[in-house]
Formats: sequence, structure tokens, C-alpha cells
Amino acid sequence: MKRMCGLLAIFLTASAFSFQNKSSIITEHIKVSGICNDCKERIESAAYLPGVKRAEWDKTTKDLTVTFKSGKVTLQQIEQRIAQSGYDAGSVKASDSAYQKLPSCCAYKDGKDH
Repeated sequence: MKRMCGLLAIFLTASAFSFQNKSSIITEHIKVSGICNDCKERIESAAYLPGVKRAEWDKTTKDLTVTFKSGKVTLQQIEQRIAQSGYDAGSVKASDSAYQKLPSCCAYKDGKDH
């Protein structure tokens, strides 16, 4: 009986711990400025913070689809990281210094469609 109670206690503790650590997996869409395949690589790479499961940017629609664990990362953190890499992301604008570090082919603010 002691063994059964001990196993039950271990099971309940493990179940509670597992339940507390689960976070919702969310898929969101972010408008991200960019124009070329180099932009695509940089944007998707910047989006991969711990907790991000998928990030795919569409060059035509300027839409980044990102799937992430809400308990590990927020949409705001993802947008900030992308902006730090030089791209306007959702409500977060890239700083001039970050934008200026982009290659000339990625200059989306110049009004030209490359």
C-alpha cells in the first residue's frame, strides 16, 4: 500500500509539473517590411527566439506567419527582435541605425520595388 501511495504521489506531482509548464501554442501574422530573398532569410532568422516553432515570411504579401509558445516568448518580443535586425515589424519600427546596416538590395524604405 505504501508503494502504491508513493507511486500515486509521484504521478500526481509529475502531472502537475507538466501542466504548469505547458504553454499555449499560438500562430500569429505580422506585417514585416522587406523586399528580397535576403530579407526573407534575415526576417525568419530574427524571428526564431526560444519558444518559436515556425516563422515563414511571404515576400509578396509582406506577411510573417509565426507559431510560438506563449509561455516562452511574446509577439512583442518577436517584433522587437525583427526590428533590431533592420525591418519594421508590426507596431515596432526599425531604428535608423539598424536599417542602415541592411545591404542595399534590402533597402525597402527607398520606395523602389527590387
